[in-house]
Amino acid sequence: MRILEGEKVTKYFGGLAAVSNVDFHVDKGEIFGLIGPNGAGKTTLFNLVSASLPLKSGVIKFKGGKISGLKPHQICRLGVARTFQAVKIFGNMPVIQNVMLGSMFGRPKAAQSMDAAKEAAQWVEFVGLSAMSATPARDLTLVNQKRVEVARALATKPELLMLDELMAGLNPTEVAESMELVTTIRDRGITVFMIEHVMKAIMNVCDRIMVLHHGEKIADGTPQEITTSKKVIEVYLGE
Repeated sequence: MRILEGEKVTKYFGGLAAVSNVDFHVDKGEIFGLIGPNGAGKTTLFNLVSASLPLKSGVIKFKGGKISGLKPHQICRLGVARTFQAVKIFGNMPVIQNVMLGSMFGRPKAAQSMDAAKEAAQWVEFVGLSAMSATPARDLTLVNQKRVEVARALATKPELLMLDELMAGLNPTEVAESMELVTTIRDRGITVFMIEHVMKAIMNVCDRIMVLHHGEKIADGTPQEITTSKKVIEVYLGE
């Protein structure tokens, strides 16, 4: 079953096609990767799905219903959550309150503060930050700030979680831990759509991968198919 699909998704910035006629789909229960060179249109595609940017043309559907044209909060409340390439946290607020925001405002009926605090604590524990629950988010390391974002997104109770370069800037140990976190999220029944440049991660955790180049889809397949694609090797992976 397809949980997310796009048909001829297109976005221009001036005369430049950042995303051009891209057809894609994400199956329920899979980890779907999105890779490509810098400027390929990856984050733009995420922004189109989450309605941070409006489409020029094309259609995006979630669980069979059209979501292109909706507002970001409406899409979130339907069950789509995301993180950002540049971490977006409330630095002056403690970790637990950052995550509570997801619990309280990410769904059609706002949770009561007591329920939101309980749920937030569960997600903080899930991402391994219980000991830092009262710490201002700005005082955390990069990897832990990223985990706060993941916990806040999960607190909205998504069916689809979109991760934009979760592993960028992390050391090998942190990458390995993040890979485990992604698979654990999927094991909880949440579909994952992830942008990543860390090839070890993307190739080891993803069921399928799509490759963008200059805004166009040039490949879509299993990790094995992607790593042996002459076109992908030429424009992105290298020999």
